[in-house]
Amino acid sequence: MASCPAGHDSAADDYCDICGLLMGAGEKPTPAAEPAGAPCPVCGEPQTGRFCEGCSYDFVAGSAPAATVSLLAPTVVAPVAVPVPVPLPVQSAWTATVSADREYFDSMRAEDDDVEFPAYCPERVFALAGRQVRVGRFSASKGIDPEIDLTGPPQDPGISHLHVLFVAQPENRWAIIDLGSTNGTRVNAAADPIPRGQAVPVCPGDRIHLGAWTTLTVKQDPAS
Repeated sequence: MASCPAGHDSAADDYCDICGLLMGAGEKPTPAAEPAGAPCPVCGEPQTGRFCEGCSYDFVAGSAPAATVSLLAPTVVAPVAVPVPVPLPVQSAWTATVSADREYFDSMRAEDDDVEFPAYCPERVFALAGRQVRVGRFSASKGIDPEIDLTGPPQDPGISHLHVLFVAQPENRWAIIDLGSTNGTRVNAAADPIPRGQAVPVCPGDRIHLGAWTTLTVKQDPAS
């Protein structure tokens, strides 16, 4: 095994396979290469052997080395664009508060009417949710079980089994439809009842009167 001028034991006898230096002058014809001391065409470092000490350019083959990735140098990765979620509009919760309305009762009561205003009627709050909310009185024989059941006690005799229907509208709004009730449905104590079978929009704070003394007050509260 021959030694190169730098003292490396090289299996090759033309150029040291450790450092790339010429093994010995005149031992073998030197392949065509850049003149000794010529600058590297890649980085400009002066030639001291077959391979450039600056970038490992091969002066004999006339080619640059294959690109390598240093384990010590950090790899720069282009940032990935992450789509920012667009926040959904905040919805509000709607409710209907049921109460006994003395003022409405007195305005609608006829002289020969024997219906009496209840001595006690606790307020009840129902959530308006889904696509439809029925208002009326439970009837097992008719198979009617409304979401807002006004059966009582106390029971308002003027409320039909299926009296009125809340219908969800676009943009988190609601409307009501009178389902052909016997005594009609009025909004905000209007003199005339709303048309039967026609959707009538309601707003927060509206008071929906039905029966002899029942009032539903619709509210819109911010969702938690």
